[in-house]
This record gives sequence, structure tokens and C-alpha cells, in this order.
Amino acid sequence: MIKLVIIGVVCGAAALTIGILIGHFGISKSGTSAPLWLEDVAKDVDESLIEKFMSEVDNIKIEENLKSLTKVPHMATTAGDEETVQIMLKRWQDPETGLDKAWREEYWVYLSFPDKNNPNKVTVVSPTDTVLHTIREKEKPYTPDQSDPEVVQPYAAYSPPGHVKGKLVYANQGKPSDYSELNKTVDLRGTIAITKYGGAGRSAKAINAAPYGVVGVLVYTDPLDINDGLMSDASETYPHSWYMPPTGVERGSYNIDFGDLLTPHLAAKEETYRINATDITGIPPIPTQPIGFEDAYRLICELDGEPAPDAWQGGFNCTYNFGGPGFKPTSSFNNSDVKLDIYNYEEVKPSSNVMGFIRGSVEPDRYVIYGNHRDSWVHGAIDPSSGTSVMLEITRVLGKMVKQGTWRPRRSIIFGSWGAEEFGLIGSAEYTEQYFAALSERSVAYINVDIAVFANATLGASGMPSVQNVIFKAAQQVKAPGHEKSVYDNWLQYTNKTSTSHGLIPRMGYLTGAGSDYAPFSHYLGITSMDISYTYDKTKTNARIYPAYHTAYDTFDYASKYIDPGFVGHQAVARTAGNVLIRLADSLILPLNCADYAESLEEYLTTALNLYEEKLKTMKISMEPLKQAVTSFRAAVSNLQKVIQSPDLANETPLKVRWINDQLMLLDRAFLNPLAFPDKYGFRHVIWASSSAGKRTFPGLADAYAKAESSGQASDWDKVHYHLSVLSQAILGAASTLTDDMQT
Repeated sequence: MIKLVIIGVVCGAAALTIGILIGHFGISKSGTSAPLWLEDVAKDVDESLIEKFMSEVDNIKIEENLKSLTKVPHMATTAGDEETVQIMLKRWQDPETGLDKAWREEYWVYLSFPDKNNPNKVTVVSPTDTVLHTIREKEKPYTPDQSDPEVVQPYAAYSPPGHVKGKLVYANQGKPSDYSELNKTVDLRGTIAITKYGGAGRSAKAINAAPYGVVGVLVYTDPLDINDGLMSDASETYPHSWYMPPTGVERGSYNIDFGDLLTPHLAAKEETYRINATDITGIPPIPTQPIGFEDAYRLICELDGEPAPDAWQGGFNCTYNFGGPGFKPTSSFNNSDVKLDIYNYEEVKPSSNVMGFIRGSVEPDRYVIYGNHRDSWVHGAIDPSSGTSVMLEITRVLGKMVKQGTWRPRRSIIFGSWGAEEFGLIGSAEYTEQYFAALSERSVAYINVDIAVFANATLGASGMPSVQNVIFKAAQQVKAPGHEKSVYDNWLQYTNKTSTSHGLIPRMGYLTGAGSDYAPFSHYLGITSMDISYTYDKTKTNARIYPAYHTAYDTFDYASKYIDPGFVGHQAVARTAGNVLIRLADSLILPLNCADYAESLEEYLTTALNLYEEKLKTMKISMEPLKQAVTSFRAAVSNLQKVIQSPDLANETPLKVRWINDQLMLLDRAFLNPLAFPDKYGFRHVIWASSSAGKRTFPGLADAYAKAESSGQASDWDKVHYHLSVLSQAILGAASTLTDDMQT
């Protein structure tokens, strides 16, 4: 059954490679030989070249890359960031292993920083403003890396400056439901809320708090969510293991929308029109600051009030109470306030993408794009430099082939080293806004490898369903680190699902959020996208991400000791992602499988019918148009597959191949609707937009139904009907792009 996955939409392509073109142009009526360009045009992907590529990917060189990239902290627009820009340019302009072209693309972007001269402070103060306790301003050093003067103080980017104080309350994850529940027991006006990471986005924790009168928010990482409950740096956490030390603090960007916040829908060039900063939405309206769990432990375990629900409890050896508000009468903090003094400031600064290019030999106007961001919060060994190290090794091997004249891809390849991703996917978003037209018309696919290695247990991948086929094919050809079996077989062991078409296969995720630089490509432009990494065994840890994430402990020492000793996980990702890249760039017929897309739509439809159809019938809202649309999509896919697999294709012109490839390439663009999600900036893909409903089905429908069910208002049920229509027509429209007569 797996064979079907591998063959997918390209079934029969190898047999047709010669026939498609040589059958048409091979010998003219006058008996003259075929045109000189014919061999290149008819050429399919070379399996021996893929084998050669994979054999040359060197784990030691990846290790050397990581060492170079993490010598100093390189937060966006800092001197350390510029050092990494120069590393990328030097490598991609190398005369022996470089690319055809490499350059920097600069944008002027709105960023948020803490004030070095006035560090942010969080204190517990008595009624007379005597300081009783001060929250750590910097993380405890275990190696010289943490003592580097360029290590930025933990802060919440885009939190407003301000000086607030109030009684402390515990608000779980800061979700709307959490504040609603807490407000039943505690008057939240004038309070400071402490929340833990997870459940709601960073900025949402403050946005959700403000309507209740909360004046400031603290955010921490609970040891139960990141460390499997372990807390001691004497023997349990880093530097003894991969777990976060007690003073570790997850930095982050506290904004909802991606891209430069002052130039929505416009590339942030120096002279671009900018909105007023007061018109920005999606950032905290009240002062916010992240802290370590060492200090959070002290604050939470001293809280008064009723015990919080069981689901709110965490890893501390005390009961998590709501707060009185404030602390227990028996606490040394009794009757005291928590005070936030936040000195953040905003500034428009130049930030650079570094771009690399290999020109295609046959279809130079078709782009396969491979990218990862370059900036980090501190040293960023895993996030993002593991991905950058892998990208540099892929380009070294491919660049050498190009320079030696042994290979040139059929289609052009664009490499992007994005800047200022940590502040909201800024570099990639500005690139997609600047080159909106060309990228929309010419892009085959986008490959994202951000955190290449969370850990070294198994491959993990997410993407549009049509890329499942090519990822599986590549994973079958790469040996799993530490095993005799393939990456594919190892992946199948860790996480799998039963496909109606293929049987038991590895479980891939969908790109439904905006967690990395795939978002502007997939959600905004509708470019078929994927995200590839190696990750950990999730049956052995509850960690929501690798524990040093966004802390000062994400260093080369940490990566080489606890994440991927020997860098063989990095090597496996480089081989897999590079294999996918070559196949997308060189295959005669694009290895994108529409049948897998149809199966995913059918799964989403089944879930939607089970969840919503019975209730919608009582509301006189029919789901029949959606059922018919999905059925039509499946029929269109089946017809296209027959064309691809037909022996008659051998008698067609070269343009027939281009026509088929354009249908495969542009499929995801057909699902775009710029009006479907007016409250979600940059989200236009009606199948894969983000959703707060928590249902594995169509996002707009799921969110609209949840809201209508909660409110009961007729206008909200009208929105459900609207999203059903949006979906039905988008799917029908996508089906029509797979035919030549637009009839579905």
C-alpha cells in the first residue's frame, strides 16, 4: 500500500519521460535529428544524483556551521545579527560552493526592545513601597554564554512601558474562559495576573485580561509543562540534562499578527506608508513581563484565596490558589502588591533577509523556495540555528554541483534566510508582500526548516496534504540515526494513522497556525508548503517544546550535549529536506498528490457532518452544497490522475506537461478568499486558517459554529451559513482548476 503513497500523482511519469517529448519531437518528417534542447526538456529527476547529494551531506560540517552561527547572541538588527548576515553572504558567494547569486534584501521594521539603561523590574512591595522581593532580571549563568553582555534581558516584545502595581491573582493560561472563571470568585479590577505559557497566545494573555480591569500580567513556564515536573538545577535540569533551569525565561514576541506591524499588506521599505503606532492591534494593552519558574514558585505558593480547579494545578509542591486577591495572611508578603516597572521602547530599524538563487535550466520562471529565519532571541542554537546549519550544508553540496557543472535544477531554487522572524515572521512576510505577484504566479512550493532538530528520536513533518507523497518518498531513502531502518519506518513507529487510500502511514500535521515562516507563503499566498524537523518521543515527556526554547541556555553546548550529540539528527533532516527539494526542482511532473488532498477534505467533511449537521438542519441550514463540493473535488482529482497516467500523454506537446504542473502548483491558490477571515490578518486559505474551536475540521466553519452555539444569536448562525458557502464555493473552485473546461 505504501507504494501508492510513493507513486501518487507522478505515477507513470518515469515511463512517460521519453515519450512525452521525444514522441512528439524525436524525429521530424524530414528525418533530421531532435532539437538540441530536447534532452534537457524531457529529463526527469535523477535518482543517482539524489543518492550522491545524500552521501555528501556531512554531519561534521553541520556541527561546524552551528558553532559559527552561535558564537554570539544574534537578536534581530543587533551586531550579532549582522555577523550572521555576513556568514550567509560569504558562504553563498563562495566561488567553489556558492550559489548563482546571493544578496541582502533590507526592510525597515518596527521592533520592541527593553531599555539596557533601565532594566524591567518586577518586585513585591509592602504598603509603604518597601521592596520585599525582586524577580531575577537575568538568568543564572552556568557557562560563559549566559554571561555574554549581549544577552538580552527576558522581556515581552511589544508590551507597553508602564508602572503598575496590584494584588496578585493566578489566571491559569490566560484564556478568556480562565479570566471568566476567576472573575466569578475574585474582583479582578486593579490586580496583577500571573499566567503560565500554553493555551492562549502570548499577547492574548494580556488582551484577555484587560477587559476585567487587570492592570499587568506576568507569564512563566510551569515545570509540569516543560520539565516533566523537575525543578532542581543541582542535579535535574540544565547543565545536567535538557530540562529548563529554574531561572530560565522564555522570551517572545507578544503580537498576534505576522509581518511588520506598521505596514500591513505593504513591504516595509524605508519610504513606505506607515500607520500610526496607536492603531496597531493584537499587542498587549497592559504591561507584561515573563519570569522564571523559580520566582513564579515563590509567588504562586504564597497566594491566598480558594483553590484553583484541578486542571489549573501545575508542577509546584503546593496548591495553586486563585489569590485573595493577594497573598496569604501567614505569608511574609501579606497585604503586599506586585509591582511591574516596564521600560520597553519601540524603534523602526533596518533588518535584512539574505537571499540565494540557483537558476533553473528548463523552467527558470518556476520557483522552489527553501527558507529559515536567521535571528534568535539569544544564541539560538536550536531555534533557529539548527535549521540555518542544515540549510548551509544543503547549499554547500548543491552549490558545489552547480559550480562544477555536474548539475543544474530544472526549476529555479530560491533560498531565504529571513530576518526578524522572532518579532512576528517579519522578514518572510515582507518578502511575500514585496514580491506578491511573482511569487503568486510562479512558486511551486515552500520548504520550511526552522528548528531542524527538537531532539533526535523521529522525523516530524507538517504541510498541505499534496506534499505527503514527496516527503514519504524522501524519508524512505534516508537512514534513521542510530537504526538500520529508514527515517520513514522509524517515523511510522512513533506516530501513524490509517489512510483510506494507503493503509498505515506516518501521521503528518497540517499548517493551521502561524508558528514559523511557512505562514506568509501558505496562508497569505496559498503556496503549497511544508515544515520538516526531527523531534522527541512524545510518549516519554510532556514537554510542550524543547525546554531551553527562547532562553539563554539554547547554546551550542546545550545542542551538542542534550539535543543531538554527533549531529546525526541534523544530518537526517538535511538529507530528507534536500531530497524533497531536488524532487520538487527536477521532477518532470511535479510530485504533488491531489488525491491525498481529496482524502483530507473528505476527513474534514466527515468530522463536520458528525459535529454540525444535525443542529444545522434545525436551523434550516443545509450542508448539501459542501458535500457536493467535496464529491466534485474527488471526481476532478480522479480525472486529472487519469490524464497523468494515460499513455496518450506521450503524444502530447511539451506544453501538456506544463499545463498539468500548473494545475498541481496552483491548487492551493484556489482555496484563497481574502474576505473570509476579516479578523485574522494574513489568513486567506479557507482550509488551513487558524482556529480557536479545537476541532479537526474546516476552521472558519468550526469557529463560526462555536460562536453561534455559545451566543444563540441569529446573526451568528448567519455567519455559519456564510462560512459553509465560502467553503463550498472554494472547494468547487479548486476542483475547476483541475479540469480544462472548468466544469465540475
